[in-house]
Amino acid sequence: MKFTVVGYWHGYPEAGEASSGYLLEKDGFRLLIDCGSGVVSHLQKYCPLDQLDALIVSHYHHDHFSDIGVLQYARLVHNAWKGEEKKLIAYGHLHNKEKYNLLSYEPHVTAIPYNPAKVLNVGPFSISFLQTKHPEPCFAMKITDGNTTIVYTADTSYFQELHQFALDSDLLIAECTFYEHQDPTAAGHMNSRDVGILAKNANAKQLLLTHLPHFGDHNELTKQVMSYYDGQTELAKTGWTFEK
Repeated sequence: MKFTVVGYWHGYPEAGEASSGYLLEKDGFRLLIDCGSGVVSHLQKYCPLDQLDALIVSHYHHDHFSDIGVLQYARLVHNAWKGEEKKLIAYGHLHNKEKYNLLSYEPHVTAIPYNPAKVLNVGPFSISFLQTKHPEPCFAMKITDGNTTIVYTADTSYFQELHQFALDSDLLIAECTFYEHQDPTAAGHMNSRDVGILAKNANAKQLLLTHLPHFGDHNELTKQVMSYYDGQTELAKTGWTFEK
């Protein structure tokens, strides 16, 4: 399967970029993970909007969710222009029903709730969930095609259950919103020390740092993480890919 970073900024996108959004592809099936500000604009570099099959949302904070209306309008326009009735499926949790209802835009986008206690099958992917430590109900995702496993922490502060959830993952996509000297707990995020310990204890084969801060030198995040984890570590950037 192929994984592509569409957007990776925390809170809001830097000029000309996007906040959280990731494209996962296999056998012609295209799944978008999160849909933050600017994602729809950048997604078109990697996937025609009318060829997107499904969207799944980790939680309903704006930097992961705000482009949902734009994506809905895109599907409406393409269907009208081409005289088609291609439906996009949007998966979200029911812990915030008001926000979940915003996923639906019939007949172009159908919302389907996922049950975090069960495995969700979406196209060629099987997705399991773990609720994270974050002010808004949020779910980490473990995604596999039967051969390769990707774990996405979504937004969370550090907690030990993440180790087992991410154990032996081929790629661990971990939020790294703060530097080692900063305490991110109250905000529901991780710093570079947290991420390094998580990756080490999970025995992750490769680590991608995402949900990056708007301050400081991001290369310092990598150096700090590598004080705890000696595996391959990279910083997210637009268009970064992993394929296996």
